[in-house]
Amino acid sequence: MIIEQEQKFKEVLSQIEGKINEQSFFNKFLELYPEVWKKHKTMFSKFNKSKQSGQSIPLPKPEVSLRKEIRLWLHKQQHQS
Repeated sequence: MIIEQEQKFKEVLSQIEGKINEQSFFNKFLELYPEVWKKHKTMFSKFNKSKQSGQSIPLPKPEVSLRKEIRLWLHKQQHQS
């Protein structure tokens, strides 16, 4: 979960030059918010280390989860236009 995700995604969108797609959005997000990305990855690592052995709680990897959020957000933006 990214704090103020909507605001950050709007900022990323405004900064992209050229074609807007999941990859360009992802790259620009990492460029603009490296500290948020680092925190996102750290949370994933902490969660994985804290799991009880033998119990599996499926959690997507940080890149997968961020790309999914981007994909959903871009899809929502296209349908609002």
